[in-house]
Amino acid sequence: IGEDVKPFTPGKAKEIVMSLQQPAVFCNMVGDWPALQWNAKYLSAVLDGKTIQFRLGLKTVDLVPQFETRCSYVEATLEEFLAWSCGQPPCLSGPFRCYEYSKYWAYADYKYIARIFEDKPEIFQDIRWSDFGFPGRSGKESTLWIGSEGANTPCHLDSYGCNLVLQVQGRKRWHLFPPGDTSFLYPTRIPYEESSIFSKVSVANPDLKRFPEFRNTTAHVVTLNPGQVLLVPRHWWHYVESIDPITVSINSWIELDADHEARVEEAITRMLVCAIKSAENPSDGDLWLNPTEVEATSHEINLQYLNKAVSAYLECQKASVSEQVSPSS
Repeated sequence: IGEDVKPFTPGKAKEIVMSLQQPAVFCNMVGDWPALQWNAKYLSAVLDGKTIQFRLGLKTVDLVPQFETRCSYVEATLEEFLAWSCGQPPCLSGPFRCYEYSKYWAYADYKYIARIFEDKPEIFQDIRWSDFGFPGRSGKESTLWIGSEGANTPCHLDSYGCNLVLQVQGRKRWHLFPPGDTSFLYPTRIPYEESSIFSKVSVANPDLKRFPEFRNTTAHVVTLNPGQVLLVPRHWWHYVESIDPITVSINSWIELDADHEARVEEAITRMLVCAIKSAENPSDGDLWLNPTEVEATSHEINLQYLNKAVSAYLECQKASVSEQVSPSS
């Protein structure tokens, strides 16, 4: 095949994304995307001194996951992050001064591109998910992840959609587990985050005394290289770690019909978590919510949320039934 011919047409790529039940890595699909230039240095110039939030964790591998509630947070520019991650002599001033590079990793994760670059909307077109059969989907519907070596996300599954991840700079190692392994991963809703179910197991260093069933899991380990796109199918668990000094990735979650049912489950979960949390000693509350959840929502708002989720689910059921129009109801 010639250099510029992609292995799949947009139609075929979409068919694979929407139906495949196994993780897959797409190669040679994004060679002409301007987003391949989005290394940390380039983004630092584009952001031009704008600060973003970094999550900091310890490089020591513990027997318990390093949940986001246990991390530290700093606001910093990408320039400051790059100076710190080059192992330049400890910056005596600046946001990273208290965090020795040899002991900590930093992660600007889950950053909505639409929000960071709201004053530069033309940059959204650098990301072309239309090549995967999603016309009109660009950087506006994507998120950005910038990490140092060791940066990681605790093992979790996403309640909604499937996930397409483009690796831009550095490599990341993905440990993926099928939905059938759910019970072996000891799922928990604390810390609570809308649409994320965490595992109690530290996948990189499992405590098999406490979590003996973890032995029964089947990990699919993938090292994602720059220019490759990973498909994470619906409800696949994943633990992700940066294995190079600086990593940059871009992802987009693709909505699925099954999300309607998941939204009902999520609405019920939110209601329960908020109800229990409001009955707790208020000073303990911070350990319940993941930092991405700003605050516990009121019972009234949760009821509205549940109503909307149930209505949308029933509408979707109705639509799929009328499509099948069968004489026997």
